[in-house]
Amino acid sequence: MLPFSTREWGGASFFDALFTATSATCVTGLVVHDTATYWSAFGQLVVLLLIQVGGMGVVTMAVAISIFSGKRIGLKQRWVMQESISAPQVGGIVRQTRFIVKTAFMLESLGAVLLAIRFCPRLGLLQGLWYAVFHAVSAFCNAGFDLMGREEPYSSLTGYVGDPMVNVTIMLLIVVGGIGFLTWQDVSTHRLHFREYRLQSKLILVTTAALLLFGFGFFLLYEFALPQWAGMTLGERLLASLFQSVTPRTAGFNTVDMAQLSEPGKLLTILLMLTGGSPGSTAGGFKTTTFAVLALSAMAVFRRQHSAQCFGRRVQEGVLQSACAIFWLYMLLFLAGGILICCIDQVPVMDTLFEAASAIGTVGLSLGGTARFSPASRMILIFLMYFGRVGGLTMIYAFTAGRASASQFPQEPVTVG
Repeated sequence: MLPFSTREWGGASFFDALFTATSATCVTGLVVHDTATYWSAFGQLVVLLLIQVGGMGVVTMAVAISIFSGKRIGLKQRWVMQESISAPQVGGIVRQTRFIVKTAFMLESLGAVLLAIRFCPRLGLLQGLWYAVFHAVSAFCNAGFDLMGREEPYSSLTGYVGDPMVNVTIMLLIVVGGIGFLTWQDVSTHRLHFREYRLQSKLILVTTAALLLFGFGFFLLYEFALPQWAGMTLGERLLASLFQSVTPRTAGFNTVDMAQLSEPGKLLTILLMLTGGSPGSTAGGFKTTTFAVLALSAMAVFRRQHSAQCFGRRVQEGVLQSACAIFWLYMLLFLAGGILICCIDQVPVMDTLFEAASAIGTVGLSLGGTARFSPASRMILIFLMYFGRVGGLTMIYAFTAGRASASQFPQEPVTVG
């Protein structure tokens, strides 16, 4: 809200500033003003810092500062850090934090160098470097904020739809940032020995690959074969298909006009946005592991097995209960948010569901309606973004703390199906 945060002296209004700060901290990417044309260099820097803190996690950044400043990390801080990054145990948590922070900044720096190769010749050295750093951090943190509005407001990366360097760099940063910190450690420790990975890492990598391949196939074979995309070359269709499959992993960048997507294309994007990234990552959504556990449980029922299992391991019953609770909570809030916005602003329900999924999945993709929504609808999106980033279980535990009971009622069979 500071007067020098906007290009026009005076600063943003309270609700505009609140929406932008929430979107940046929750690494969502939904905006009510174009980032490049509305915010000054200082305002953009504030957005970037919020993205970095929100992407890495407030707890991770706080512990990292304590570690690098030489302060002693107590048992309570270690336990909080374990919960923050979904680590299996408290032991070695400080070493893991150092690994996470160093790896994150190394990957962001590498991404910035690659993007600078494209941006510097086009924008000049200083502005090109700033754009490279901003988009590398935004992509790695799965935020989706961009500075391409200087060419056309709210255009995102549509001007680079056929550029392999920009597309591949952004996609790799999105995927690596969204697979989770513990998965990085598995890959770093065990390299290509997939059998030695944790079960969680195996589920994350397999589920992520399956979702990316499915989305790529749909967009290539159906969506971008429709008449509205006839002007695209084969190379642009291949890149756009892969990019549109990757970006709903909660990234929020787009290389094509989202408003031109067909109804099936919008629906699939909504489903991919809701699934989101992986636990202990920079991404949101109800997570790939939740999706995998629910799918494995359904397969176990079809096969008449007593429990969900894969890769020679059984999934704990408590994990299935948590997955069901998270899934239904996300679906309830997603549908309630979309319907409420539809009722308040009289916008087509598909458009409001798209915005609601983008908010609760902390994605940032938009059909262009966010800037036109009423203050009440924006407050709904703020809540959905906050919930999507904090996480379903965290919110549930926060409201039900101290209510657990050790007593159990007698069982009685109920027929389902």
